[in-house]
Amino acid sequence: MTDSSALIQGIFSRVTARNAGEPEFHQAVHEVLETLPGVLTRHPEYVDARILERLCEPERQVIFRVPWQDDQNQVQVNRGFRVGFNSALGPYKGGLRFHPSVTVGTIKFLGFEQTFKNALTGLGIGGGKGGSDFDPKGKSDNEVMRFCQSFMVELARHLGEHTDVPAGDIGVGAREIGFLFGQYKRLTNRYESGVFTGKAPGWGGALMRREATGYGAVFFLEEMLRVRGEQLDGRKCVVSGSGNVAIYAIEKLHAEGARVVACSDSDGIIHDERGINLVTLKRIKEVERGRISAYAEVHPEARYTAGASLWRIPCDVALPCATQNELDREGAQALVAGGCRYVVEGANMPTTPDAVALLREAGVAFGPGKAANAGGVATSALEMQQNASRDHWTFERTEVRLREIMRHIHSEAHQTADTYGHPGDYVAGANIAGFHKVANAMLAFGVI
Repeated sequence: MTDSSALIQGIFSRVTARNAGEPEFHQAVHEVLETLPGVLTRHPEYVDARILERLCEPERQVIFRVPWQDDQNQVQVNRGFRVGFNSALGPYKGGLRFHPSVTVGTIKFLGFEQTFKNALTGLGIGGGKGGSDFDPKGKSDNEVMRFCQSFMVELARHLGEHTDVPAGDIGVGAREIGFLFGQYKRLTNRYESGVFTGKAPGWGGALMRREATGYGAVFFLEEMLRVRGEQLDGRKCVVSGSGNVAIYAIEKLHAEGARVVACSDSDGIIHDERGINLVTLKRIKEVERGRISAYAEVHPEARYTAGASLWRIPCDVALPCATQNELDREGAQALVAGGCRYVVEGANMPTTPDAVALLREAGVAFGPGKAANAGGVATSALEMQQNASRDHWTFERTEVRLREIMRHIHSEAHQTADTYGHPGDYVAGANIAGFHKVANAMLAFGVI
């Protein structure tokens, strides 16, 4: 073991001990740290300034009670979180997740990932994340509104256009952003459009923000194909999930000539060899907020299977777009056996470490989330630009800019991997490139 490797192992041991019971956070930290020994060897100034130790400790963590009344006038109590992980490159930027699985460990893992992802965009935003164990599924609009208003009573004091800028994530869409921003505006008596992103276009939102994460993942995939002398047209794809990221990844894949034959939700999968019908999928998920099983009722030639694995369907390309650790080693083995050659993460850390290792050993090109799904936060930063200048860009202008950003992220990750002796390893390339940006800013600011 090299001196740098031993140093990193010691740091990781202290992180796990100090953050007990937070396996997702441990996983995210380990995935970054294990790619950095060569960086520390070349740059001892990072070691002297204890950059890694500081990077693994959030700048601030806020946990608060969220009481609200349901439609039966019963008082409910949830827990709210906001973690500002690193502001070396700009204000904290990262979404809010409303889901029963949310814990402080979940939020810390997401905020840590967000720090490097945001750095890769080159748009001057730091890393943060927040949310609650509140479940909006099955709640009325009034219940969601009452929860959001109570949540914002506490959170508002920690936000600001130049301090901390939330957006949406799982369970937080345009409806929730509207309620949250309305309460923030009421509490502060200021119309700070840039304090939230993911807003509706009619009141400060950017066109294409809804599509951005899914589109961006496909743009990154196209760059992966291009450097290998291949193209997307004619590829058979599977996309896990059926939420915002999955739907718009499917939309862009179809637009570029690929065919998506399967998608999923937490109950099961839909397999439609003709290609997923987006009109039906959007109606079920975006309008009716229903379950994906309803797809087979409209398209009887498609097959719905409860509790099945999407990864067993033969494909050329797989995009995990649902949630963390959804693609495990068994799923990766099934993808390899089915001929998959490209895996691109649309969600945050959806692939387990042993699955990533298996895919790379099998020669599958792997695009990690902190690079491949950066399109959402990149477009959020573009929304902040428009808000700051009281401007409103066309869909086409935003899409062109997003494609440029994703092309730059791919190029930087690809070249950095080569520079540090990891050719073709986008995980190492993205981690090292993002780390350099954050670490250099931290060095410039001194010990803070």
